[in-house]
Amino acid sequence: MSRFLVTGAAGFIGFHTARRLLDRGDEVIGLDNLNEYYDIRLKHARLSILQASAGFSFHKIDLSDRAAMENLFAETRPEVVIHLAAQAGVRYSLTNPHSYTSANVTGFLHVLEGCRHTTVRHLVYASTSSVYGANTHMPFAENESANHPLTLYAATKKANELMAHSYSHLFRIPTTGLRFFTVYGPWGRPDMALFLFAKAILEGKPISVFNGGNMMRDFTFVDDIVEGVIRAADRPPTGNPEWKSDDPDPSTSDAPWRIFNIGNSRPTQLTDYIEVLETCLGRKAERQLLPMQPGDVPATWANADALDKAVGYRPSTTIEVGVRRFVEWYRDFYQVADAAQPVGTGG
Repeated sequence: MSRFLVTGAAGFIGFHTARRLLDRGDEVIGLDNLNEYYDIRLKHARLSILQASAGFSFHKIDLSDRAAMENLFAETRPEVVIHLAAQAGVRYSLTNPHSYTSANVTGFLHVLEGCRHTTVRHLVYASTSSVYGANTHMPFAENESANHPLTLYAATKKANELMAHSYSHLFRIPTTGLRFFTVYGPWGRPDMALFLFAKAILEGKPISVFNGGNMMRDFTFVDDIVEGVIRAADRPPTGNPEWKSDDPDPSTSDAPWRIFNIGNSRPTQLTDYIEVLETCLGRKAERQLLPMQPGDVPATWANADALDKAVGYRPSTTIEVGVRRFVEWYRDFYQVADAAQPVGTGG
């Protein structure tokens, strides 16, 4: 049994990660600021499930609060940190940029400092496929360029990778950055496509389909993401002895630092994703075709070979299975009596 600090524990991926750790017998210290970026009732519902476990403790803290973060690390002294808290959302960064630097840059610095001063044996943190930005050579591989982000959100995540490397180099803190590819599943965020589509279809409202549906995404089921996160957490990097400073590999280092993609390696057109959802809901969507939004990219596709080689795992859940499981959860949580009439608020 290990003592894990999971930041963003009331969030989508953080909740699933904390629950998986608790199920295997680990102690979990959960951190979240419970902000109102989306429906707070969903966060409280996730949190209530975690708090039913004797191995879970919760701290309502904002990452940007330096003193609170210092006290948390000093008092709880976690052995492993899984940092999943962040200001999420690509489009939100276009109108609320300061919230991203506060949570994703200053907040990450506080996590790094906490790890430094309490001798944490491994820091695993969430990055994103968005760091690949203007790169169109696919499938995206970790040893290729990720130096042209198209949104501030992506830029803050790239900054996290660079900040982590500096701490791995200076203080020999093992750090692993995980670039997530379009995560979906039960308990997901209401601002993400699958949630928005399901809600609109069940309410008989049109769905907004950007770029005419000609978008390819490497949709990755949340359970697959969590499996990759925990396997990576259990294997701290030790540094690459073959790394060359005159021909540097962007995904490894002579410091104990690694970057991995976690993606399904199976890009799916958005229209096909919608059709699977329609089948699971038993209703057709009314589609409102719109142009591509600023900051969006036409396609994502993960090369997950490095993750497989390092931890013996690669995501494999099909969208047919994953979307069906999301719909089952959605109907249960929101007490949807039939395909046309959602009732109640769930939770």
